[in-house]
Amino acid sequence: MNSLTNKQKVDPSVECLIKLFPEDFIRAIAIETGFIQRQRKIDPVIFFWVIVLGFGVNFLRTIRGLKRKYQNESNIEMSISSFNDRFTPRMENFLKKCVIHALEYQAQEPSFKLGEKLNNFKDVLMQDSTIIRLHESLANLWPAARSKKIAAGLKLSLVISAVADGVKTVRLFSERTAEVKTLRLGSWLKNRILLTDLGFFDYNSFDKIEKYGGFFVSRLKGNANPTIVGVNRICRGNSIDVVRKRLKDVLPLLKRQLLDVEVEVEVKRRKYNGKRTKITRTFRLVCVFNDETEEYHAYLTNISHNILCGEDIADLYSARWEIELVFKELKNVYHIDNIESANPNVVKCLIWVAILTLICSRKILRLVKNINPKNAYLYTHLRWANVFTENADRLLKEVLDSMDLKLDMLSLFDIFIGQGNDPNINRKRLMDTWMA
Repeated sequence: MNSLTNKQKVDPSVECLIKLFPEDFIRAIAIETGFIQRQRKIDPVIFFWVIVLGFGVNFLRTIRGLKRKYQNESNIEMSISSFNDRFTPRMENFLKKCVIHALEYQAQEPSFKLGEKLNNFKDVLMQDSTIIRLHESLANLWPAARSKKIAAGLKLSLVISAVADGVKTVRLFSERTAEVKTLRLGSWLKNRILLTDLGFFDYNSFDKIEKYGGFFVSRLKGNANPTIVGVNRICRGNSIDVVRKRLKDVLPLLKRQLLDVEVEVEVKRRKYNGKRTKITRTFRLVCVFNDETEEYHAYLTNISHNILCGEDIADLYSARWEIELVFKELKNVYHIDNIESANPNVVKCLIWVAILTLICSRKILRLVKNINPKNAYLYTHLRWANVFTENADRLLKEVLDSMDLKLDMLSLFDIFIGQGNDPNINRKRLMDTWMA
């Protein structure tokens, strides 16, 4: 029976997850990827929801815990080896395709809007990666980049969307992969702002972003020393002339709070026929004096000063902290950094599972915010993640049996609305300034 036949009885949070991952879709992808060839003891729908709504919950941290939960929900006895054998490259492909489906589905949905200052742009994107530390027995397969002892790790690279309030792209790399190689630039950047960390700092990449019609804001690398060629903000009084001077020669002499200038940098092209060409590009540089550190924080961008002033550029870049909160949520709440298995297939599968758990959590959060837009800023991500995991077991039961709601009890959606917001919050979050 279709679990959405009687929509009046289905909890909104349950309904939105079932729409995101319909039963027919899960079964079709399971067969397409070869994850399920002959349905005997494993039902792909029950298996999918048990691991997605179970891995991030403390009592389901182990494969044995997941196996016991699957047995309870499916009423089927099976050995731990039989359950463990399901974690294969085919299962990884199945989970990865589910993630891709969810991201594509999310892109088609109505999204949050950027604020008035950013109404010329389609989105603000935050890019970064984090290291997932693994069992040391996997060091030969995935060696750590910088470690004095035997260690293993994978690099998880994410792009976060502000208008979707969630993940836009996900990729896995070996830990030793250079940061600049973890992001594929393309036409998807058109009319979008990309906030990157220093590991991605590369003039050639910035040049490509602009050619694709995109925009970027990045901290300036400490060893960078570009030449100033123009001034965007004129200072009154006896200000020093900075044009045609190197940045490091100028900063120690400044007494102003903000320096907003155009700078020239040298872009090295990739080798072609054994030759590497160089071109000169002009970007905007904003330096804002920080009273606490008593030094300038420098930002490189191609956003015109006619669109965002220097202070706005610094404030916008601070929103990049949102992606750090996503990594914190994945590690502290969904325990992606505490996978004890020495089986590489289990490791990769559980990483994709954690991403799916995050997507499901943010899907319901988005629904809650749309229902209650005036108080949307009260629903902070980490508090929300804790409320989500606390109710994951109940959510799992209702997803698998969505037609058996007890209407005399407090609905699951009421719990999410009531407990998901932070009553102690007295300020807006980093991205709230830039959202409508």
